[in-house]
Amino acid sequence: MSELAEPLVAQARLPRDAKYHEVKREIEEFLYDEANLLDDRQFKEWLDTLADDLEYFMPMEYNVKFGEHASRELTTREKQMSWFNEGKWTLTKRAEQILTGVHWAEEPLSRVSRLVSNVQLTAMRTNDDGEFEVDVSSRFLTYQNRCEYEQYFFVGDRKDRMRRTAEGWKLCQREIRIHQNVLLAKNLSIFF
Repeated sequence: MSELAEPLVAQARLPRDAKYHEVKREIEEFLYDEANLLDDRQFKEWLDTLADDLEYFMPMEYNVKFGEHASRELTTREKQMSWFNEGKWTLTKRAEQILTGVHWAEEPLSRVSRLVSNVQLTAMRTNDDGEFEVDVSSRFLTYQNRCEYEQYFFVGDRKDRMRRTAEGWKLCQREIRIHQNVLLAKNLSIFF
């Protein structure tokens, strides 16, 4: 995966004008539809919402001394270990494996429910190819139940980059932060 030309970082607050609210409504609908596709195990349809150049990253979080959070709390892409550092091809292979029915971590399939909230647009731009892109921040709560007694909650935030295409919005970048420095679940077989 290549480093991004423009990192997903907090930027000045966008004006809350009509364009902002129109695009925000479209992005919220995309995120809610995405959560429903994943909860309903419609992985093939979900994969169609991903851009071919997708970057999907989940850093690990460390407990660090006060004042060192900005530089040391999160692992970095390509330089350190992460929970995920994938592209569309890898996500496709993961979904295909689950759909075989022969997947130790997903047999039987998990029951999952995703909540998405606090959706805000942080940037809007036209990329070098003339495509409209939007940076989005959101929060999530994901509940996973496996077998009889296994229950896991994943809570965190995401920084996404969405691209408007002829086929509709496509997710082209996602950075996921789960706010745990020790993973309490037995595996990370679900998608965020």
